[in-house]
Amino acid sequence: MGAAGLMATLAACGSSGSSGVSAPAASSGMATSAGSKAPATSATLKVAKTSLGEVVVGPNGRTAYMFGKDVKNSGKSSCTGPCLSYWPPVTTTGALKAIGVSGKVGTITTADGKKQVTLGGWPLYYYAGDGAAGDVKGQGNERFGGVWRALTAGGAEVTATAPPSSTGGGGKGGYSY
Repeated sequence: MGAAGLMATLAACGSSGSSGVSAPAASSGMATSAGSKAPATSATLKVAKTSLGEVVVGPNGRTAYMFGKDVKNSGKSSCTGPCLSYWPPVTTTGALKAIGVSGKVGTITTADGKKQVTLGGWPLYYYAGDGAAGDVKGQGNERFGGVWRALTAGGAEVTATAPPSSTGGGGKGGYSY
C-alpha cells in the first residue's frame, strides 16, 4: 500500500466506540517491506510544532512516540502482535537523517527483520489514530501495558497532555478511550 493510500486508510479509521481508534488493515512504517525490490528509503526525523510543543516527527509529519513498556537502550521492542496494528514502528531501509534532532538516532532489528528507528535509545512508533501530520492523539495512551509519549528533539519524553479538542465535548480533552 502506498503512503497516500495508507494515510487515506488511517484517516478513514477515525474514532468510534470506546477504543478511540480502529486498527488499520496493514502495518505502516516509513519504508517498503523487506522483500520489496523498491530502492532503499532513508528515514528522516525532524522536529515539528504541535499542541504539545515541539516534538519529533517522521518524514510524513506524523508524530513519533516511545512506549513505556520498552526498556531504553535494550535494542528490543515490546510492541508485538495486536499492538503493532495500533502502533506501527517507524522503519527505514536506508540511511538515517535527523534535521533539528539532537538525540542519538539509531536502529534496532524487529522480530520480522525490519529496521526500526530509535531516538535516545527508545524504539519509535506511529499511532494509527493520528490521521494527519501534527496530530498527537496517542500522547498519554496507556494501551498494551505502558504509556505512549511523544519525544523532544533530545530524545526526552514529553509529559504534557494534549489540550482539549475544540470539537470534543464532555471535558475529557477530546480523547475517547
